[in-house]
Parts: sequence; structure tokens; C-alpha cells
Amino acid sequence: MRTWGSVLILVVCALLLGGCWDRTEINDLAIITAAAVDKAEESEIVLSIQVFIPRAVGGPGLGGPTGSSERALTTILSAKGENIADAMSKVQSKLPRKIFWGHCKVYLFGEAVAKDGIAGHIDFLVRHPEPRNRAYLYVSKGKAGEHLGNNSLLERSTAEALRELASLHLGMAVTLIDFRNMLNGESRAVVLPYIEAGSKLEKPAQIQENTLLLGSAIFRKDKMIGVLSTKATRGLLWLRDEIIRASISVQIPAGQGRVSVMPIRGKTKLIPAIEDGKWSILVKIEAEGDIVENGTKLDMMEMSSNALVQKAVEDDVRSRIELALYHLQKELNADVTNFAAAFHRKYPQKWHEAKQNWDKIYPQIEVSTQIHITVRRPGLVTDSVGHPGSHDKRK
Repeated sequence: MRTWGSVLILVVCALLLGGCWDRTEINDLAIITAAAVDKAEESEIVLSIQVFIPRAVGGPGLGGPTGSSERALTTILSAKGENIADAMSKVQSKLPRKIFWGHCKVYLFGEAVAKDGIAGHIDFLVRHPEPRNRAYLYVSKGKAGEHLGNNSLLERSTAEALRELASLHLGMAVTLIDFRNMLNGESRAVVLPYIEAGSKLEKPAQIQENTLLLGSAIFRKDKMIGVLSTKATRGLLWLRDEIIRASISVQIPAGQGRVSVMPIRGKTKLIPAIEDGKWSILVKIEAEGDIVENGTKLDMMEMSSNALVQKAVEDDVRSRIELALYHLQKELNADVTNFAAAFHRKYPQKWHEAKQNWDKIYPQIEVSTQIHITVRRPGLVTDSVGHPGSHDKRK
């Protein structure tokens, strides 16, 4: 009886050993690290993909052959098609390996194709089983494919550089699943980071001269309708409660100079109200920060100096919010501020009755702000280094 039990166990184990019959070796894959979609003639698009070259990373030895760092780590392939699926099949015909989307970190869309609408392209990326939902999206000024061939100063590829840029949260950071959620949200308005044309970032001197992040691209439904500047984008980040890393430099007239404050934490609450048919919303912001630079004569240990800095920072944040709202409400009429969701949560019945007219209601909403910034720490010194005062205790 024990013998038959042992045989049965061996048979079951043998059946489990067949689990790798449909395996795909990594050597059989063409790994995409970034993809770009641009507009072509008539109704076609151009799909460009950045493919990783594994041989450029290592060699026979553990560290790879001498001079291997000079070899390209990626290669670019492009093809035209009616949509991404059509273009991808044509790119596949140029490669001996199966295209694999699972490691694609960023998707870029040219400005022209963004203005035509990108819902169909997003549908492919969320419907196909391989693309990552957490990959980042960008809109490029000019042609998006130009970015894929550029060299990054620090990273191995432009895909890695753009992924790192998004993780810094200096501007909007939008993933594939974020885009889908915004597109299916109450206002059906979308915002994506907007970057400089790749042709202006080809050489180190150009990278030094030009800024990669230009602001935000605003979409009504799936079509790009305008751009917010970097300053207005900062105001939008405060409104969306997405501000994470942002140095705020303000002029202090009483101190004859500028002070820079780095927020360490912040919270934005949207408090909607409907009274007598009038829609309004209160933007309440509570934040804390540290002084990272003092170019004034003020002693930051004094309460009066601290109060001057806090008031100046609050005014700066308020001006950025007002700038963002002016463009979004008066010019673009695109609710990427999450106002629709706030009214929906608090007034579900009234929202249900008025949601068809949201495009008319949103520009008329009165927005008031209540901003309180607390400066917690003045830094390692009290007085300005260039203007030592009577409270300077250094020896």
C-alpha cells in the first residue's frame, strides 16, 4: 500500500513538471522601454518604439567588455498604420523577436495626434494584456518620436529619464490608469504633462538651455484643447492636492530680498456649496514648510519675520491658483480641478440633474481660497549668512 502511495506521488510530481511547456525565453523577446505615437498623412499614425539591446549591457565577463559603455543601449523602430495594433504588426515584421510591452515605462503622444484624439490609442493600451497600467503618459510639443532617439545625460535611455522625471512630481504625473479614470470621470476632462520638442533636446548644450517640462496639456474628453504654463500647473497641483516637491521663492519687501520655502506636507480640501441656485466652492489649504534659503536681512527666529514669510508664501500660492483657474474656467472650460467630483459627492441629486449642463456651470462657479502656510523650521542658521545681525551667535 505504501509503495502505491509513493508511485502516486511520483506521478503527480511528474505531471507538475510539464508547467513550462509554453514558456517564452527572454532571448526571444524584443523588450519595449518606450513608445511614441505621432500623426501621419490622412488618417494614419506613426508608431515608434524604443527597444532594449541586451548585448550592449554585458559581455563575456561580469562587467562586460572594455568600451561596451559606448555602445547604444536601445534602438528605434517605426511604422505607419491605421492604429497602434496595425502599426505594431508592421513593426513586428522588422524584428526576429516577439514584441513585448510589459516593460514599457512611458508612452508619448505628439501634439498633432493629441489634438485629433487619443481615446482609441488608450483603448489599445488598456485592452492589451501586456502594457503596464502604471506606465506614465506625456504629450510632446512637435513629434513625440524625436524623444526616443535622444541621449539622456544621466539615465540609460530617455524612457528611464522620463520615468524618473515623473517620480519627482515636479509637474503632473499621470499614469495610464489615471488617464482612463479621468476620461471616465464626472467632468471627462484630462490633464497630461507637456514636454519640450525632442529636436530641442538632442545635444547636452540644448538640454542645458531648454527645460524639458513645459507645463500641462489640457484635454476635453480625449482631445487636447490647450496648454497650461509651468506656473499655472503649480496652481493646478495645489487644487488637485498633488503638490509634493516644490520650492516657493517669494520677495519680502521689508527684508529687501527673497526667501525660499520648501513645503514638507500639505492638504487641500474642496468644500462645495449650492445656495439659491448659485454654485461656489471653497479651496482650503493647510501646509507646512521649511526655509531653505534666506536672502534678506530678517532674523527668521523672530515671530514677525516668520509671519512676513508665511503671508508672502500664501499670496504666492493664491496667485498660482487664480492663474490656473482663469485659464481653466474662462479660456479652456475644462474641469481638471476635480470640482465636478466634489459637487457629486456632496450633492448627488442636484449633480444628477445638472451634470448635462456642467460645461455651462463650471465657468460660473465662484471660487474662494482659505490658505494657511506654517513655516516650521528656519534652517541651520537664523540670520542670513550675507547679513549677520545682532542675534548671530556664531563665534
